[in-house]
Amino acid sequence: MALQALQSSRVAFRKILSHFPEELRLAFAYGSGVYRQAGPSSNQKNAMLDFVFTVDDPVAWHSKNLKKNWNHYSFLKVLGPRIITAVQNNYGAEVYYNPLITRDGRLIKHGVTSTSVLIEDLLNWNNLYIAGRLQKPVKIVAMNEDMALRSALDQNLKNAVTAAFLMLPESFSEEDLFTEIAGLSYSGNFQMVVGEDKAKVLNIVKPNMAHFRELYGSILQESPQVVYKAQQGSLEIDKSPEGQFTQLMTLPKTLQQQINHIMDPPGKNRVVEETLFQVAHDPDCGDVVLLGLAAIVKTSSIRQSTKGVLTAGLKKSVVYSSLKLHKMWKGWLRKTS
Repeated sequence: MALQALQSSRVAFRKILSHFPEELRLAFAYGSGVYRQAGPSSNQKNAMLDFVFTVDDPVAWHSKNLKKNWNHYSFLKVLGPRIITAVQNNYGAEVYYNPLITRDGRLIKHGVTSTSVLIEDLLNWNNLYIAGRLQKPVKIVAMNEDMALRSALDQNLKNAVTAAFLMLPESFSEEDLFTEIAGLSYSGNFQMVVGEDKAKVLNIVKPNMAHFRELYGSILQESPQVVYKAQQGSLEIDKSPEGQFTQLMTLPKTLQQQINHIMDPPGKNRVVEETLFQVAHDPDCGDVVLLGLAAIVKTSSIRQSTKGVLTAGLKKSVVYSSLKLHKMWKGWLRKTS
């Protein structure tokens, strides 16, 4: 039955994909419309399907999509594909979303980003936006062979594990780890204050433990940093300053820079390695890493949400925000009932 449902959803996703230009390096679906979540998003049947399309040439792709799906775009469509691409690449998290579109009887939202931007985000966490979504289970709908992209996707998962290790105690459970990982891209996200159910991270992890194990199991088995007892679902890591320094030195570049900015006293201008060595010996090492993550996510999430008024248009932005607030309200009612 589960296999039938999986095959059925894959066919449905590919059918939706057929309405868009074919030149996609990567296309994936994510969110509560793909994987069941607990809480107010538990009704998968009516959940919006979220897609991200990665393209090598955004101008060419938007040009073709404007011909096929003119009504998907806001008023920016009259300015043409170059302006749309400029808005995509120069503002927010470098992704262009068209929300609240009906295709094959389902409400969908699709984002477009360039392959080079995605690879940079996966490796360096410049925005931790699409990279953050790819740290959680997603459904790959289409993927062309690209060794650089595939390598970056793998590295993003390894980096997520390392960042989570730094914020966890010496011993913890699989659920603790996956909850920490799923929460990385929500650190500092202002939508978690306005518009999202506060229990969102746990609601993602609890019903999808098997999918998280599938995503991270081999990384944990091969990692020299952890003792992973898969049968018991327990893990142990080295919390010595030396162990933490090794982990800090392998974090994505942007996160290292944010940590350096937080910890570097005015006028001292220390090199990043010196700062990370200090943080490794700090009892609050995990809190410092969390602050660094929050600095990245807060900036990109605010700018991307502001950009949404342009890319979605005012009417769709109001409707979309109302749906988010309604979801948050349902979550609050469930807690208080």
